[in-house]
Amino acid sequence: QVQLVEYGGGLVQEGESLRLSCALTGDIYNIDAMGWYRQAPGKQREMVATLFTRGAQRYADSVKGRFAISRDSARGPVYLQMNDLKPEDTATYYCNVYLNYKYFWGQGTQVTVSS
Repeated sequence: QVQLVEYGGGLVQEGESLRLSCALTGDIYNIDAMGWYRQAPGKQREMVATLFTRGAQRYADSVKGRFAISRDSARGPVYLQMNDLKPEDTATYYCNVYLNYKYFWGQGTQVTVSS
């Protein structure tokens, strides 16, 4: 099993930055991909950023150039650096891991951007 816990959400002003962290525990070897998703009220959950095992990254068009996903080590946390935040970035952000043909999710952390 894999456990994911997100940290770092909060309330910020438009244009400010936040860094989200996702701590991973359990059987986290051989992860295929990890990423961040978000869900705003009344909307579907959407992919924000994905980090693949070999280092490739993918971003939603709405966050390209503003957000960056990273990880320092094979068992370390996965981060989402969010710069120049906009009110439309307001959502609950979820950490996600794809491992052994299964998806694992964290409980989510709320990000609110005021204008």
